[in-house]
Amino acid sequence: MHNHFGNLSSLRRPRLLVRAARIGAEEFHRSIHLPRLLGHSDLSDGVKILDQLSGLERDIEQSRKEGELSYSVSQHVDVLAALLAELSFQHIKEKGLHQVAQPEMV
Repeated sequence: MHNHFGNLSSLRRPRLLVRAARIGAEEFHRSIHLPRLLGHSDLSDGVKILDQLSGLERDIEQSRKEGELSYSVSQHVDVLAALLAELSFQHIKEKGLHQVAQPEMV
């Protein structure tokens, strides 16, 4: 299993993007948002979902950094919010803990 918790704490994203994602994560519903973001409704494999969200966020971040016209801040917030919420869900599910690492705001 990948250490997604450690990977998230090492992310460096703009402060406003992270703040918006944290707010979005509070309203996140797995059964509604994950199928829309990932294109499937199989919610049984949390590790696979985290891998897919991490890869998607990494691609979107690369688009942001390169200034691509296809970059969508709303999509970036949605994916980052889903990643934060899913990490929190998996962390609570697996460890029974209530806090998860947050990305650093820059």
